[in-house]
Amino acid sequence: MFVGALAVMPARAEVRILASPGGQVGPFLDLFERVRASGEIVVIDGPCMSACTLVLSVVPNDRICVTRRAVLGFHGARSMDRRGRLYAEPEASEAVLETYPAAVRGWIRRRGGLSSRLLLLRGRELAAIYPRCR
Repeated sequence: MFVGALAVMPARAEVRILASPGGQVGPFLDLFERVRASGEIVVIDGPCMSACTLVLSVVPNDRICVTRRAVLGFHGARSMDRRGRLYAEPEASEAVLETYPAAVRGWIRRRGGLSSRLLLLRGRELAAIYPRCR
């Protein structure tokens, strides 16, 4: 079954993230809670941006692996006002940061924390935190 750019492949008991630009936090948390409960492995096999990175907060670390194409994109929490303008939510950003595993939190903090700037975790730095998929 396909859920946006997330493929759920029950025969192999894995969820493969191929390309996710992120989006609203709620649907991602709901999806990743179901994945956690299912026992499936998560294969990050492409860009996983913004709210997609919450997979790291919900699914246990030992059930996540990355491919060479994996890229995680982090930024601060934002909300939209009635006029459609985005504004920063520093308290929410800190709360989200605290949900990430310690190695990811440390990586983000060493780069100045969550802000409007997009931080990309990939390549060797990512492989130092999460194992390569077999």
